[in-house]
Amino acid sequence: MIHLNYNNLDDETQQRLLSMSKKDIEKRFGEQLKNYAREHFENYQTLLEEEAIRNLYNYRYIFKI
Repeated sequence: MIHLNYNNLDDETQQRLLSMSKKDIEKRFGEQLKNYAREHFENYQTLLEEEAIRNLYNYRYIFKI
C-alpha cells in the first residue's frame, strides 16, 4: 500500500512512484524482460518503463485529504 497526500500529486511525486514501480518490476521480472528484449530486438529500458506504468495500476493507494 502506498500512502499519498492528496495535496501533493505533483510531477516529482509521480516520478517517485514510477521509479518505485521500475525497481519493483526489475527485481521481480528483470531477467525475463532482458531475455525478451534480446530475443525480440526491443529496447530493455522501454520495456521496463511500459511494465512499470502497467504495474502502477496494481498498487493500492491511500489518499490523505
